[in-house]
Amino acid sequence: MHRVRTFSIGLMAVLAVAARAAAPPADDLVGMPPLLDRQDIYAGARPGRFSPNVRGFPDRIYVPNSVRNTVQVIDPHTFKVIDEFAVGRQPQHVVPSYDLMTLWVVSDLGDNVTRIDPSTGHANGTVKVKDPYNMYFTPDGKYAIVVAERVKRLDFRDAHTMALVDSVRVPCRGVNHMDFSSNGRFLIAACEFDGTVLKVDVATRTLVSRLHLPAGAMAQDVRLSPDGRVFYIADMMANGVHEVDGEAFALVGFLATGKGAHGLYFSRDSKWLYVSNRGEGSVSVIDVRSRTVATKWTIPGGGSPDMGGVSADGKVLWLSGRYHAEVYAFDTSDGHLLARIPVKRGPHGLCVYPQPGRYSLGHTGNMR
Repeated sequence: MHRVRTFSIGLMAVLAVAARAAAPPADDLVGMPPLLDRQDIYAGARPGRFSPNVRGFPDRIYVPNSVRNTVQVIDPHTFKVIDEFAVGRQPQHVVPSYDLMTLWVVSDLGDNVTRIDPSTGHANGTVKVKDPYNMYFTPDGKYAIVVAERVKRLDFRDAHTMALVDSVRVPCRGVNHMDFSSNGRFLIAACEFDGTVLKVDVATRTLVSRLHLPAGAMAQDVRLSPDGRVFYIADMMANGVHEVDGEAFALVGFLATGKGAHGLYFSRDSKWLYVSNRGEGSVSVIDVRSRTVATKWTIPGGGSPDMGGVSADGKVLWLSGRYHAEVYAFDTSDGHLLARIPVKRGPHGLCVYPQPGRYSLGHTGNMR
């Protein structure tokens, strides 16, 4: 009897330790799902790790055409455009909702967002929203953050109804892209037209600090490294990617990639960072562990690779050709071009869907 009791006490101790290990750290944003791996924030977005919320959704590529005010739908298996529908004026990005069940088309000059039902691939209503250039979601799922570039605001809205809750006025020009710290406590946002980078407290919805990139900077996409230590910020004028320590909020490095560095996307195994160099028609591949450029893929005959995402299985990188009215599909094993698909003018923030992941932080599919 004594030995059974000792065993029970020992088992309870082990379970208690396991429970503490599984519990989120005390400094995580309240309500944020715990990371699956503290050393790799993208561990939840590996191939095959689909949320039940996306079960049955057909594989599609959704392409907003900012000049023609439409969204075109591509079948990624045939590389053919299979559908098209009208949306608001100047659609910029197609954004997966936090719960993964809706895609939002953000149309900044139309001052509205259009729902897409990803189970059918069809538009499903429009909501009035002021100046939605881009959109993200707080890691606790409470708020959509509408990046209102023209009116210099980050608008915190109800993640489902889009009702305005709060606004953070930004002291910069051209706020456009952002990402969140691994604990969800703060975000880093880039401003395109004056080289400013902002740090915002997510819980209090307040501006914490400003950082100025080198003179002449034109900051674009922002993504956090898999280990959560460095924010990468693409710079179209510096032709490369800045490295920013988010906690210290300081520049710690720079990687030259190519003319017009613009979009940032991680491979499904978190080993590589793909950088679209819009000004020279290429994609640079950064080795995340060594923080060096490993190779470069060049589009035959040139192109203007912009925004997009990685296929669910990690085998294809999809990017819009902003000034060439086309979409590119790169084989990620060696960078050769699988297809270049003609679309309407002004293709921008295309979305590959569905994608693996437990929840979306916005843009064209920042999954965790």
